[in-house]
Amino acid sequence: MENFVTIAVAFITGVLGPVLIIYIRDFLEKRKVKPDMVMDTLRVSELINQKIDHIKDEFKADRVWISQFHNGGNFYPTGKSMAKFSIMYETVGASTQSVQSNFKNIPVQLFSRAINELYQNDIIQISDFKDETIATFGLKYIAEECGSKSSYLFAIKTIEGRFIGVLAIDFTRRKTNLDMESINHLQVHASSIGGVLMTYLAQ
Repeated sequence: MENFVTIAVAFITGVLGPVLIIYIRDFLEKRKVKPDMVMDTLRVSELINQKIDHIKDEFKADRVWISQFHNGGNFYPTGKSMAKFSIMYETVGASTQSVQSNFKNIPVQLFSRAINELYQNDIIQISDFKDETIATFGLKYIAEECGSKSSYLFAIKTIEGRFIGVLAIDFTRRKTNLDMESINHLQVHASSIGGVLMTYLAQ
């Protein structure tokens, strides 16, 4: 009888115990509420759209947009991921042309000069696209197509310094030379947007 009890205890602790733990763990995992991807996307979109609307009004801009980097396919034959960007968020003023639909899945290398400048120095300031003394980093042609007279672009980075996107402010009705206080304020906005986007992407 003692042998039977010993064997039974050994069986329960050695076999049923681990199996029961696995069963309970799986049961609890299934009971967890999974994130609602659609609702999370809508919530973040609302936050970002409110932010860029505020920026447009605060600085009397005509167009504010945010682009994000993403994987847009693979190179043949290595299979290496392509780095691309798309304008994900945009707000425009009355009678201002939208550019969002024109910038979807754009290979990063097509704008390598501008993107590299943002990566290294966090900002591109173009107060007048017609001023030949101001570096435009290959953006002049695009500005002409989009009707931009002045543009300011800011790198959106995470706390760890990862470059994840661009915040851009365009002026189409008039040339605009922003002062340093405005530039610093917009950099704070870019940092705030980076925090929101990274929190969403990390979920």
